[in-house]
Amino acid sequence: MDSLKILPLAVTMMVGPQIMSAVVLVTVREAVRVSLAFLLGVAVATTAGVAIMRGLAALLGSAVDLGDPSQDGSLGLIIQYVLVGLLAAAAVKNWVGRETIEPPAWLGTLMSATPGRAFRVGLLIILLMPSDLIVMATVGVHLEQTGGSFAAALPFIALTVLIAALPLLAYLLFRRRAEAAMPRVRDWMNANSWLVNIVVCVIFIVLILT
Repeated sequence: MDSLKILPLAVTMMVGPQIMSAVVLVTVREAVRVSLAFLLGVAVATTAGVAIMRGLAALLGSAVDLGDPSQDGSLGLIIQYVLVGLLAAAAVKNWVGRETIEPPAWLGTLMSATPGRAFRVGLLIILLMPSDLIVMATVGVHLEQTGGSFAAALPFIALTVLIAALPLLAYLLFRRRAEAAMPRVRDWMNANSWLVNIVVCVIFIVLILT
C-alpha cells in the first residue's frame, strides 16, 4: 500500500463535524476526561471501520478483479472515481444551500457531555458519517488492491486519532490561550459549517485524484 497516498486521507476523517466536536469538548467542564473519552471512541470506531471495509473489499475482490492501482481502467479506480463524483455533488449541494445550512443540532448538546456520552459520540461520528465511511472504503479498496494486511492501515488510524486530539493538545499546551481561543473557533465553525463541508469534499477529491 502507498502510505504516502493513504495517510493524508486521515485529514478528511476529522474535518467537519468531527473536528468541531473535538473543539466543543475542550470547552466543557472536565475537558480532559471528556476529550480522552471522545478520542477513545474515535480510535475504536476507526479501527473497526477500517477492518470492516477491508473485509468487504476482500469479499468484493474475491468475486471480481479490482485490478492493479496503476491501471486506469481497473475496477478499484472506477470505484474511487464514483466516490469523487459523489463528493463533488455533495460540495455543490453545500454551496447551493449555504444560506440555510446549519451545524447539526446535536453539536450544541455536547456542551454538557459526560465522558460516556463523549465516547459514544466518538464512535458514532466515525461509523455513521458518510464522508468517513467513504474514506474507510477507499482505504479498504487500497488494501485489497495492493495486497496489504490490516497492519498497513495502522499509521492511518493513528494519524486520524492524532488529528482528533489536536484541540486537546492545544488545550494542554496553551491552557489560557486555548481557553480563550477555542470558543471563538467553535463559534466560527458553527457559523460556517457549509464551508467546512465543502473543504472536506475538495480535500478528499484532490487526495483521490493525485
